[in-house]
Amino acid sequence: MTEAAKIAPYAGDTLMHDADAHIIEEPDWMTAHADSATREKLRPVFVASVKPGEESFVDVWRRNHANPQRRAKAEAEIMLTKNWSALGSFIAKDRPRALDLLGFKSQLVFNTFTNDYLYDAEHKDDVEFAYGLARAHNRAMLEFCAVDPRLLATAYVPLADFEKSRAIAQESIEMGAKALLVASGCPKGHSPSHTGLFGVWALAQEAGLPVVFHVGGGGQLLDPAYFENGLPPVPDFHGGAENFRSVDYMAIPYPPMQTLATMIFDRVFDHFPRLKVGVIEQGAVWIPGWMRSMDTSFQAFRKNEERLQKLELKPSEYVRRQIRATPYPAEPVGWIIEQAGDEVCLFSSDWPHVEGGRNPIRRFESSMEGISEQARAGFYRDNFVDLMGKGLSGLPVV
Repeated sequence: MTEAAKIAPYAGDTLMHDADAHIIEEPDWMTAHADSATREKLRPVFVASVKPGEESFVDVWRRNHANPQRRAKAEAEIMLTKNWSALGSFIAKDRPRALDLLGFKSQLVFNTFTNDYLYDAEHKDDVEFAYGLARAHNRAMLEFCAVDPRLLATAYVPLADFEKSRAIAQESIEMGAKALLVASGCPKGHSPSHTGLFGVWALAQEAGLPVVFHVGGGGQLLDPAYFENGLPPVPDFHGGAENFRSVDYMAIPYPPMQTLATMIFDRVFDHFPRLKVGVIEQGAVWIPGWMRSMDTSFQAFRKNEERLQKLELKPSEYVRRQIRATPYPAEPVGWIIEQAGDEVCLFSSDWPHVEGGRNPIRRFESSMEGISEQARAGFYRDNFVDLMGKGLSGLPVV
């Protein structure tokens, strides 16, 4: 047995699923997967948002991964090496070995750089390009994840055009996507609760697959004027200005809060009681107050709003039944579970991103002292199994 083979997995003996993992896209990662009309308009994926200038070193990273000494180091430091230097971050054939070393039973896989591009295209006037771009993304994502059944591919579904949305959702499910990724912000020209989108939710429910939101899918979070404070610019933790800082971090929950509240109040979850929604990498510390706020709104406006009178449950009860979310490692997970319920929170690593940290399990555990074993099992395993439904068919999940 080689030394590399002896490395103990990061997750140890705990059975856990990772609700947020990523690939690191090369600038042209979608090109070969785009239809000709889309390819003509396709621009390279902007990849410098991790660290300025990193995109110029892709070939260097590729050579590094072929170097036995560097590869051994990446294996031994699976949670320390991040982004391009992480094993399996952009070279698909290396990802199964990385997953063995991480020890997660599955990873729900998202893009790193493309959500803004997808959201922006969906909110412009070239509808054909928006759906063509989504198809190229989905094909590229599914190809990468095809190397290992533990990699659960997300497929993007624009919500701009009702019929086209239903068609691409159907296509994505048939291709093998394990979750339908939609923007957490409002679609262009209509509400996320519009009845025209019922066809998308019906397909997801029938297939037993979740709809998921992800950070980056909410459009511009803040008016840029918030940063014009007369002081020197504040860098993010990569040293640039492309990622979140303290001020824009505060706005991350706003799109999913409003979108999901609208869907709840307009009774989408009454019509689709088995539809599950995952709120990924948008935190969860806001959820208890949001649940209470919705219940307060429900009580305050119920007398005059027929839609609220028809709701079968209190708004907070839909959250416990159908919505799951990933806390950030810095958030008080034990408190969130106590306030929101055992059903809501999901473990995630954000691997191989720097934001996930070097030891998210330790950070989560430090805030979960005193919670029940049932709640802990829900966080690491059971709530993800509930979210993913048939997307986990064939994998060991218990």
